Amino acid sequence: MTYVLTVHCTSKRGIVAAVSGFLADQGCNITDASQFDDAETGSFFARISFVPETGIELDALREGFEPVADDFDMEWGIHDTADRMKVVVMVSNFGHCLNDLLYRWRIGALPIEIVGVISNHLTYQKVVVNHDLPFHHIKVTKQNKPEAEAQLLQVVEDSGADLVVLARYMQILSDSLCQKMSGRIINIHHSFLPSFKGANPYKQAFERGVKLIGATSHYVTADLDEGPIIEQDITRVTHAQSASDYVSLGRDVEAQVLARAVHAHAQHRVFLNKDKTVVFPASPSAYTSDRMG
Repeated sequence: MTYVLTVHCTSKRGIVAAVSGFLADQGCNITDASQFDDAETGSFFARISFVPETGIELDALREGFEPVADDFDMEWGIHDTADRMKVVVMVSNFGHCLNDLLYRWRIGALPIEIVGVISNHLTYQKVVVNHDLPFHHIKVTKQNKPEAEAQLLQVVEDSGADLVVLARYMQILSDSLCQKMSGRIINIHHSFLPSFKGANPYKQAFERGVKLIGATSHYVTADLDEGPIIEQDITRVTHAQSASDYVSLGRDVEAQVLARAVHAHAQHRVFLNKDKTVVFPASPSAYTSDRMG
């Protein structure tokens, strides 16, 4: 049994001592710890994995930690690593990211529980149903967008999902939905942001003669493709390759980047830091325990 404590607060003296002292007093052994003190924003972030060695229950730990958290005005949580985060995936007509997430989920390589797939098309209905997952077809037009988003939110609520993953879902979400689910929607953008935003980024990159293309996974905000970045990666291209080659190469990068972002979020390794993120590396045992080796 392993728990994870996450902490975000204003930086000040004594935080680490207070947290580690509390865990020691409760009979808990720290197995992994990461921390970051941002001098620019004055914020402190920490993620601590620990094992309770005296049988203390999760609820008792949470209750006991409240006075420590109050002393430092913390945003915090204590999470059981055995509890897999519930995820709803959204997709349109490009299925490479969806297929990759389904495969990683099926083999246990992602610490999540996919509880449903939403699409504005029927293209991947059979794929989803063959995975014994609920498929929700929610058609979106300019006229019915508010009703469609209400249906989307109902699916999220009914399924108990903690996270929505846009796996190349090609509809822009409304400002109100982005605000309502702030920090709970992850998107994959088929470009190395902040360059080449919006539609057809590979075409834009091709026309500019770039030598590197990439993908960016970020939290969704009301500003299109401007959300805090979680994960990025790149691959090389040459002058001899076409725009369609860029698309083919980019798909592999997109799938990997999105999977890594979801993995980090599900393990509570991502912290919002104003318009940026703090992303702690996976602990040595994380990929082994989740069979991502």
